[in-house]
Amino acid sequence: MNKPVEINIDEPVQITAEDLAETLTYPVTAFLSKEYAEAEKERLWPKVWQHAGRVEELPEVGDFLTYEIGDDSIIVVRTAPDAFKAFHNVCAHRGRRLIDTPPGAHSATGSKHRFVCGFHGWTYDLDGKNTFILDQEDWKGGLNQDCTSLTPVKVDTWGGWLWINMDLESVSLQEYLGDVIRVLGPFQFEKMRYKWRQWVVFDCNWKTAIEAFMEPYHVAGTHTQMLEHGQYYAYSKAYGLHGVSGFDERDPALKMKQSGTITRAGKGADPRVSTYNLQNEIYTTVNNASTTETLVNAAKRLVDELPEGTAAADVIKHWLAQARADDAARGVIWPTITPDQMAEAGLAWSVFPNMGILQGITFALCYRVRPCGDDPDKCIFESYAIERFPEGQEPKTAWVYAEPTGEKWGMVLAQDFTNMAAVQKGMKSRGFKGCLPNPHQERKVTNAHRNLAAFMGMGSPQRLTDR
Repeated sequence: MNKPVEINIDEPVQITAEDLAETLTYPVTAFLSKEYAEAEKERLWPKVWQHAGRVEELPEVGDFLTYEIGDDSIIVVRTAPDAFKAFHNVCAHRGRRLIDTPPGAHSATGSKHRFVCGFHGWTYDLDGKNTFILDQEDWKGGLNQDCTSLTPVKVDTWGGWLWINMDLESVSLQEYLGDVIRVLGPFQFEKMRYKWRQWVVFDCNWKTAIEAFMEPYHVAGTHTQMLEHGQYYAYSKAYGLHGVSGFDERDPALKMKQSGTITRAGKGADPRVSTYNLQNEIYTTVNNASTTETLVNAAKRLVDELPEGTAAADVIKHWLAQARADDAARGVIWPTITPDQMAEAGLAWSVFPNMGILQGITFALCYRVRPCGDDPDKCIFESYAIERFPEGQEPKTAWVYAEPTGEKWGMVLAQDFTNMAAVQKGMKSRGFKGCLPNPHQERKVTNAHRNLAAFMGMGSPQRLTDR
């Protein structure tokens, strides 16, 4: 019986990164326990770097957005053409939030050159300094700038994302992301813009939701229609706090560098046809994301541009060259990414603790998941597509609440959604003996729990033989 165990703070982490290749299990406490969810508010969320939004959301000085995690709300504001600051969204006087999120909205956005508390009118400039206190003389000189200013939050940028960390003594964003920057830097996400962005509230824990997107191992069971067009055997690898997954081959003799990415030949005797079938299947069932219209159209022409019998590697090379030229003609310039860089980048990255990036040369499909209130059985799930567009031609987007249907999200994401609440319920079963993640294909999941245990002081994965 795998029930939530008693909270045991400062339990030692029991495994190393090398142990992730072993048969492991981990408890369900992290998913089900209200006490664990409360502990996350102190031990996890204030200590990690989280992406709060995109730089392009704040184009002008004074533009701001809010980001909520647990009981904390953060204001991120552009303070200069090349500078941002972040503060806790709370007035120093009596604790009222300075910026209210409209009922039913994803977050608050706007533009201000000062923040005025709606309770007593205390006022703050973009640097968080208090500039007005009504009847300040009543305090008889007892107030100072430190106690009346907004509480700062660390903020930095990478990849076009705005990142925050409530721990002012934390490591830098660059140190925290580590290999994520080294491996994904060549994709130049900062030159991409929102294509669409949607959110929904799910009946599952935030970890249940994000883990549904950490591995392609589920494709054979969840996305059965995709098996007609591609092989989905996968690898999964830890990079410190973070991890990557990619397509693999059961037969090592069939491996090629393109196999680790979304830009690969499909399954079939004629790679000219199968490449198009795979790309079209992805684009039409993943909400016009995970590839681009340019790549789909270039793949469609392969049967006309290449002779029958062209080797798969040559098909991929020609296809990508034509798609690059097609994009250049409309003003979209591809970054230079070597085959070795593409191979190491793989298919998708998990950025600890709550972000997923499924990247391509000119696009990315991203996920972020957060707790919803104090209920461990609910979460806020967010997904968005970013893409390179000709300058000035990116679509205008906003966060849209979308019910979890195929019509709103596309077939593939809707299929993923069907698992989440069912997994959350299933983990409560007296008959569930514990998670048994695939040591080769789901290593990102066990690595996430290994790192989560280091922050939380409990819930470490362990070898199945030690249970």
